[in-house]
Amino acid sequence: MKSTLKKLLPFAVVGIMSGATTVGALQYFNHDSNNGDQSFFTKSSNVSFAGMNSGAVGDDFVKAAKTTVPAVVTIKNYQNRTSSNRASEQDLFDFFFGDPFGGGGNQRGQQRQKQQQAPDNMPSGMGSGVIISPDGYIISNNHVVAGASKLEVVLSNKKSYIATLIGTDPNTDISLLKIEEKGLPYLNFANSDNIDVGQWVLAVGNPLGLNSTVTAGIVSAKGRGIGILGGQGKAANPIESFIQTDAAINPGNSGGALVNTNGDLIGINSAIQSTTGYYQGYGFAVPANLARKIVEDIKKFGIVQRGFLGVQSLDLSDDQQVALYNRDKKANIKAGSGVYVTTVTDDSGAQDAGIKIGDIITKIDGMAITDFADLSVAVGSKRPGDKVQVTYIRNGKENTANVTLKDQKGGTSTRTKADLSVTEKIGAEFEPLSDRFKTDYGLNSGVVAKNVTEGSEVAKIGIVDNYIVIEINGKPVNSQKDVEKILDKYSGNVSVKFVDAYGQIYTRGFKMP
Repeated sequence: MKSTLKKLLPFAVVGIMSGATTVGALQYFNHDSNNGDQSFFTKSSNVSFAGMNSGAVGDDFVKAAKTTVPAVVTIKNYQNRTSSNRASEQDLFDFFFGDPFGGGGNQRGQQRQKQQQAPDNMPSGMGSGVIISPDGYIISNNHVVAGASKLEVVLSNKKSYIATLIGTDPNTDISLLKIEEKGLPYLNFANSDNIDVGQWVLAVGNPLGLNSTVTAGIVSAKGRGIGILGGQGKAANPIESFIQTDAAINPGNSGGALVNTNGDLIGINSAIQSTTGYYQGYGFAVPANLARKIVEDIKKFGIVQRGFLGVQSLDLSDDQQVALYNRDKKANIKAGSGVYVTTVTDDSGAQDAGIKIGDIITKIDGMAITDFADLSVAVGSKRPGDKVQVTYIRNGKENTANVTLKDQKGGTSTRTKADLSVTEKIGAEFEPLSDRFKTDYGLNSGVVAKNVTEGSEVAKIGIVDNYIVIEINGKPVNSQKDVEKILDKYSGNVSVKFVDAYGQIYTRGFKMP
């Protein structure tokens, strides 16, 4: 009896640490310890504990925590908030982690109002970050840094720095910051492809203002797409292939570390699925392999290099999507595994390789593609010019094609910031206003902002989709060409006069990137 209890004691401690399993652990100790039932560790009945380390798991957690905690930082986001950006106040902090100050769903409007009135020395939001090099590079989430006029980084030893934002990627919700320091503790990226469902992990961050908090759980699923990036209109080409974990994650954990029992970084905590805005058993992290690729691109090129296959597709694993497609297209496609090609883009790599509408993609470079999440990360983690082997089913027969990936403009070369167009640099596209609209609203000029990128220069000054830009640097604009002509090769401060959704006119500025 005593030996059995001794063996199981570390697992009970882990259950108590994870918070969500405390009640189950207490129930366990009230039963005969010989029953061997360890299902109290999770409410989910289909989680496999195969591969669980049979050694002293508690000791492993202690070592991993000691390695991880010094490398996880607090990030404070300071914003110049005005009434001009009230249409965009419900930012990704709400959608990912609820109110960053801890307000519940019904309190968000009131909290946002208070947040607008906060003095300049109060942060608009707080999250976490992970030091990934001894010279001060820090990885976090895009939504942690979005809209910031100043970013403050606080180490676990309370030392504070003002950080430089090196770059962001809304499509993966990853950002890269830099502080000027040497000899910092840091974490190594692990190969996230090697993680297994059921293995132990730790989530480390700063939830609810509680610095350097460690929670334990397991990997409860891989390759999870939850529709949170593209679903909120914040990402044009989202890549969602999250690691799902039941380690407790709450507001403030955003951008923190998900590590294995060696203390290696396997993911960046990004989201929770919850009806309350707080932990209810499901957390999601960007896998380390994808996060590392984004960071490498930002450091080397200044922007993310994204390869595209050149197809639109239907996720056959989604029964509802398939049913809707069949209804709308009067088709008879069967649900199952893989993605069904619905459109092939002209002059794309897919078209060049002979892929056609109706093909079912089942593998990329030999790795199984069961759903759209698999496809998005398999292709989205490649660069323009990279070649991938696509396995697909056509008329019941398996075929393979070697596809050279291209960027959205059809190029196969990598680009730097210097290669970007004006609208790409400032983060928005523009459409002309009709003459009728100008007459009705008494405007002599104007263009409508479209596809405003989260965290872009245009977004930072409060412009969102459908706001009207009247002038740039004192010159009237009536087309996207006008915007490009004014700002092409311009490197100074930019003055933008615009009209918000309420008809109020503002003039705001930014430095041309």
